[in-house]
Amino acid sequence: MSGRAPRPPRGPPHEVRIIGGQWKRSKLPVADLPGLRPTPDRVRETLFNWLGQDLGGWRCLDAFAGSGALGFEAASRGAGEVILLERDRQQARRLAESAQRLKATTLRVECAEAIGWMARVAPASFDLVFIDPPFDSTLAVPALAAAARVAAADGWIYLELGKTLGAVEPLPRGLIVARQGRAGSVHFHLLRREEGPPGSAAPDADGAERL
Repeated sequence: MSGRAPRPPRGPPHEVRIIGGQWKRSKLPVADLPGLRPTPDRVRETLFNWLGQDLGGWRCLDAFAGSGALGFEAASRGAGEVILLERDRQQARRLAESAQRLKATTLRVECAEAIGWMARVAPASFDLVFIDPPFDSTLAVPALAAAARVAAADGWIYLELGKTLGAVEPLPRGLIVARQGRAGSVHFHLLRREEGPPGSAAPDADGAERL
C-alpha cells in the first residue's frame, strides 16, 4: 500500500489568459466559486476558429460569465457589444475591474441571474450567446431555451456541458447543432438559430471534434 497521500480534487486555476485579439495574453483572475470551471484554452481556440477571429460589430451575451473568459475573448476580437451576467456580487465586481483595467469600453457587467435576465430582454437581441452554466448544474435546459429566445435569426449559441448534448434534448425549436467537440470532461457545442423553418435538431456526428 502506497504511503502517498491522495491528491485533493483539482480546483479552478487562479487565472486564465485571453488567447486572441487586442488583449491577447492578458490575464483574468479566477475566483474559487462552486461550479466555476473556466472554458479551457484549447476549447476557446477551437470555438473562435469555428466562429472566425473577427467578431466586429457583433452583439454578444455571456450569460454565466464566471471568469469572464468567453465574454472577454469576444470583446478582444472586436465585438460591438458584450454583456456579462454574473450572479455573485463579488465576482461581478472583479469582472468590472478587469474591464476597467483593459479599457474594455464595449463590455458591460451586470450582477444578475441569467435565465430571469434573458426572459426580460427583447427577443433576438444578440448575435452570439454563450451558455456555460455552473459545472454539473441543472440549468442547461432552461438556459438553452432562454438563449434561443434572445438569439437573432442566423445567430449563434455556444453551449458547454459536463455531459453529452443528449442530456438536454430535444433542442428548442429553430436550433440546429452546427459543430460539437469534447475535451476531457468538457462537451461543447455551437448551435445556429435558423431564420427559416426549423430543420432537424439532430447533431451531425461527422462534425464532432475531440481535443
